[in-house]
Amino acid sequence: MATQQRAPQRVAVVTDSTSYLPVALSDALGVRLVALQVQLDGRTGQEGRDVSPADVTAALRNRTAVTTSRPTPAEFLEVYRCALREGAEAVVSVHLSAELSGTCDSARLAAAELDEGVVRVLDSRSTAMALGFAVLAAARAAAAGAGAEAVEQAARAARERTSALFYVDSLEWLHRGGRIGTAAAMLGTALAVKPLLHLADGKIVPLEKVRTASKAIARLVQLTVNHAGSGEVDIAVQHLASPERAADVARQLREALPNLRELHQSEVGAVVGAHVGPGLLGVVVNRL
Repeated sequence: MATQQRAPQRVAVVTDSTSYLPVALSDALGVRLVALQVQLDGRTGQEGRDVSPADVTAALRNRTAVTTSRPTPAEFLEVYRCALREGAEAVVSVHLSAELSGTCDSARLAAAELDEGVVRVLDSRSTAMALGFAVLAAARAAAAGAGAEAVEQAARAARERTSALFYVDSLEWLHRGGRIGTAAAMLGTALAVKPLLHLADGKIVPLEKVRTASKAIARLVQLTVNHAGSGEVDIAVQHLASPERAADVARQLREALPNLRELHQSEVGAVVGAHVGPGLLGVVVNRL
């Protein structure tokens, strides 16, 4: 008996490689990905395919320059046209914060090459799994047969109910890449202060100052519990070169959150890793 092929979804969902979605989940939902570029040690490659988190970690520890760049409009246009050729009526394209990257600009330039309204581009005002949760909401709506407006609205709603908190061992890389100001970077070096940061209106901003790494991580767990509240939540615990820390935080959150639905634990990719440095520990809260 011939295998029956699944009919194409009315709406295709596209994101970029900084969403760091679980591969099995994004594949099952048919999410299409456009990769950012990473340049290090004289070579350029795509995040996730050519350049790994381990590559970036080694380069940063060796004081090798690492830079990142957005996808070109042509790369987005190719993905959009492919989705439409394969039967989609529209595309919802959800991407990392325009305050952190020009990726949304590239997506919008590509969308302008197609009929008006066929591609809807949404700035998630976030990155990593804070972006990923918005993409998942859009993809699940699309898989349920929703139209383009409803798919975009699902992503917007997830964006508004998601919080991203994180700890870094040093603000050096965020400052070098222009993702945090000089004054904030200086706060992180004075008196060995360990800063906690968060995403606010698409920007990375200081949240609290803590004296030691262990106290900062304990405070990160407490802030996560506070943000989660008493309702159902999905959580993502993400790190760079700190799997033990991430596993411990995940364990604490499982114990502290009785209404935890899903917990995703993973290492961030090369692009975010290049800007935060080894030692990153982040938690994303998606309130349901």
